Amino acid sequence: MPDESGHPDVDEMEIGAIFAALADPIRRKVVLALAADRDCVRHCSAFDLPVAKATRTHHFRVLRESGLIRQVDLGNSRTNQLRWQDLERRFPDLLRLLASEADDRARTNGKMARGE
Repeated sequence: MPDESGHPDVDEMEIGAIFAALADPIRRKVVLALAADRDCVRHCSAFDLPVAKATRTHHFRVLRESGLIRQVDLGNSRTNQLRWQDLERRFPDLLRLLASEADDRARTNGKMARGE
């Protein structure tokens, strides 16, 4: 059962919900930004996302309800942190695979930009 903030327990995380959350490029961008530093905690407004505030809120809710991020309210803002340990426990190597895909895309985009 999710906690009062909508975070599922580790054992309740479902791979289908996580894949659905990661299927959206904006949500994947958020997860990869948080994955760049395990201790990274960022406010929702710190992400440069090309969407309206309501859409941004929706994306963060999907990430939270899937179990990918933990959100904490601090006054008028929310912080976001990737649930590294929980994800590694429930789905070992999922984050490594996601990071690997991002690295592959960056290399491909770099080659395309150089005309290779």
